[in-house]
Amino acid sequence: MKSGLQRRLLLLLLAPLSLFALVSIYFDYEAAGNAALQQDQQLRRLAPLLADSVLAPGRTADDSPVMLLAPPVEEFIKARAGFAGYRVSDADGRFLAGDAWISMVVPTTREPEFHSMEENGVTYRVVVQRVRTAAGELILQLADGSDARQQWVRSVVFKVLLPNLILVLAAALAVNWAVTRALRPLLALKEAVERRSPRDLSAIDPQSTPSEVRPLVASLNRLFALVNDQAEGQRRFVADAAHQLRTPLAGLQAQVEAWAQAAMAPAAGRQLILSADKIMALRSATRRTSQLANQLLALSRADASQMAGQPVHRVDLKDLCESVLALHLDAASAKGIDLGLEVRFAQVSGHEWLLRELLGNLVDNAVRYTAPGGTVTIRCGPLETRDAAGEAQVFLEVEDDGPGIPAAERARVLERFYRVPGTVGEGNGLGLAIADEIARAHRAQLTLEAAGSRDGAACGLRVRLVMRSPA
Repeated sequence: MKSGLQRRLLLLLLAPLSLFALVSIYFDYEAAGNAALQQDQQLRRLAPLLADSVLAPGRTADDSPVMLLAPPVEEFIKARAGFAGYRVSDADGRFLAGDAWISMVVPTTREPEFHSMEENGVTYRVVVQRVRTAAGELILQLADGSDARQQWVRSVVFKVLLPNLILVLAAALAVNWAVTRALRPLLALKEAVERRSPRDLSAIDPQSTPSEVRPLVASLNRLFALVNDQAEGQRRFVADAAHQLRTPLAGLQAQVEAWAQAAMAPAAGRQLILSADKIMALRSATRRTSQLANQLLALSRADASQMAGQPVHRVDLKDLCESVLALHLDAASAKGIDLGLEVRFAQVSGHEWLLRELLGNLVDNAVRYTAPGGTVTIRCGPLETRDAAGEAQVFLEVEDDGPGIPAAERARVLERFYRVPGTVGEGNGLGLAIADEIARAHRAQLTLEAAGSRDGAACGLRVRLVMRSPA
């Protein structure tokens, strides 16, 4: 992390510095080009004056002509002592006067021509021109070693590259120091998290971290809370499952052990005759144990904290109600219960298998606790009212005319393994708890209310789930 931030900061600093260096080099080059252009213009102006400096021819063709340098030419050469010179040659290019180190270039026209030459490591700008003088036709050359473009390279090195290089090195040291100090709280936070035990899911104090990191700490605390809730739910589930399964399994084991001892008795001759009542009791206990195991599994799968991140799909409540009714029709007919259906088209976004589990538990409870000859009705459809956000709503409900649940007990029956005192029939107290868990997984609320009244007292039960309709 530290190395990554250092690298990023260095890149962010180097990019503008490099851009500034390129811009500076460009302007320096433009300035050098302008200076070179002015140098060429100066040499062009001095060339005719150098021609005027030739006063007369020499005594012989091989002698130097008589010359008196014009004051501007003389001042030009003196100002650049060692870096300027002139050469006078005849029409064929033979040296007559001036500085012999200036290489001869024979011009093709009478217009001034420019070229560059190098002598002793110095680059010279030379103007050459063929002119008629008092000594006849001569070739005159004037050289200037103060070429601005030659000095430009040295200027770039000392004025641009070197300062920027020093600045980059200083920036690297400053960034390393600043990042090291700035990241100390973050590194301390990382080490604190790494040193934690897997069971330590307590929240991190956000006040002990920099303000820039507090959103990350808040997210970590939310994650710790979710994981802690999930772990607590798993621990509670395991404890509940162990507690609830212990009783029926112990009863089955005791019954089987008694039968095994009776069968092993000498008088029994390793044979045991069981009455129909004992076999039915064994079947009932086995079914109850199997139902309890299935309900515990469904409760674990319906945990709202685990379903929060699962993808949802469109569910047709009308088809769902019809399929659940078909599954419980035989059980209702065996008790003489009128299991009916009042459905309209409605869809929700959710988990179909969970909603099927919810509706199945509600119908199973209604059939189980409704007296023979009673009525159970499954309903679904859209609601005319809208929620607080103005969204359309749909409902799913099961209504029966059984004994109902007292108003004081309706909140408690949603707890796991709770049964209303005096309830007749076998049950584990998980049906409504599973339905409530599934409702919370769908961000809906399960409501319980009396379905009607009998002799002035409330009777029956209506369990309704209201959900948001998908757009």
